[in-house]
Amino acid sequence: MKKILTIAGSDCSGGAGIQADMKTITAHKMYAMSVITALTAQNTTGVYGVVDVAADFVGKQLDAIFTDIVPDAVKIGMVSNEGIIKVIVEKLVQYDAKHIVVDPVMVATSGGKLLNLGAESALVEKLLPLAEVITPNIPEAECLCGFSVQSKEDMLKAAEVISNNLSGAVLIKGGHFTEGADDLLYNKGKALWIVGERIATDNTHGTGCTLSSAIACNLAVDFTLAESIEKAKFYVRGALEDGLNLGKGNGPLNHCYNLNK
Repeated sequence: MKKILTIAGSDCSGGAGIQADMKTITAHKMYAMSVITALTAQNTTGVYGVVDVAADFVGKQLDAIFTDIVPDAVKIGMVSNEGIIKVIVEKLVQYDAKHIVVDPVMVATSGGKLLNLGAESALVEKLLPLAEVITPNIPEAECLCGFSVQSKEDMLKAAEVISNNLSGAVLIKGGHFTEGADDLLYNKGKALWIVGERIATDNTHGTGCTLSSAIACNLAVDFTLAESIEKAKFYVRGALEDGLNLGKGNGPLNHCYNLNK
């Protein structure tokens, strides 16, 4: 059985973060492990509190995992301060982690930045270069490239700029556009558009977490990067189309929609 590690924050309502990641990994019939970077009080209507885990304890969690059950792939989500980012980088290098997928959680749904300047610099300069692929959405891509992204042409320009600081690939997700859901995979100067159909639903809480975890699962079984993304998008589409409708706000996907298929 393949072993997948998620490094992220906890969502007590179960729709995003660690909980979404572990459901996604389990739905892919793989063994899920977690390093928790923050506790959040959130639900489908918003985030009402965040408590960061101490950086040294994040390091101890990573030591416990890598010295016992070595992951075949690693997904990284919410890393909210510079100290946590630095210890994650140190441990991933120390243990020579494979198939690292980073979902750079930088911007809240409301549009506010989630990282201070020091944390953003550590993320861009230290963590993102370790990734096989990073998966920013449009607002996150704008933070990384420094200009507004309003079209597919802008996505391509942003990918070119962002990739200058990476050793791996960048997948810019187009779901924030009003029409379509095409994503751009940019890898070593080559662009590949991965077509996606927009699903008519407001229940999208945790979509980014779910996609990046599914990509990590697919990389762990040696699919190519493009194949891994295409398969992950197919999984997310099914989880959205299933029509789970929970909570008073933007509800979660049904991560387990395929377990009986």
